[in-house]
Amino acid sequence: MSLIGDGLDTAVQKAFTRPAPKSAGAQMRYLVKQLGGTKPVAQMLRVSQRTVERYVKGQIKKPRPDLAARLEREVKKRWQPLIRAKAKQKAASTGGIIIDTRARLGYTAPIGSTDQDRIRHLTVALPPVHAARLFDAQDQGAGDARLQEIAAEALKEVYFQDGGRRAGSLDEVRFTDIEHLEFDL
Repeated sequence: MSLIGDGLDTAVQKAFTRPAPKSAGAQMRYLVKQLGGTKPVAQMLRVSQRTVERYVKGQIKKPRPDLAARLEREVKKRWQPLIRAKAKQKAASTGGIIIDTRARLGYTAPIGSTDQDRIRHLTVALPPVHAARLFDAQDQGAGDARLQEIAAEALKEVYFQDGGRRAGSLDEVRFTDIEHLEFDL
């Protein structure tokens, strides 16, 4: 489970114009339609093809908790792809993204002086260029560590350096021990 990746997905899901299917049967029918059959859905969810058929027909109504979580995740991943793409494009071109986090932040300056890492609660509007980097890395399958590096670089430029107006000689910003992280478009 990726903390930053899931946060980006949740932010994009706020742009949905219709709610995703809620019942297990409706979710299965949606996935069958999207993937073109019950066999690919069964393989993706790691259940039998017959189980998928039973959900589609309404013979089974309540999935196991682990299957319900996989089902919901897969539906939300595919739900309203055009709306999702439009929200990402807007954030990456004009709107930017807002990051609200409570994490341990610190930096290293070139002379050797360091600001001791400490827990900070920040709400920072990141410009579109940083939103684009985050979404591009996520789309290319970057792991949480890489997304965390990109977020740290963005916080360095926007929060610590204030767009180049101060602290121009910072080497590195550490962004660790994330307690809370939320994105908003």
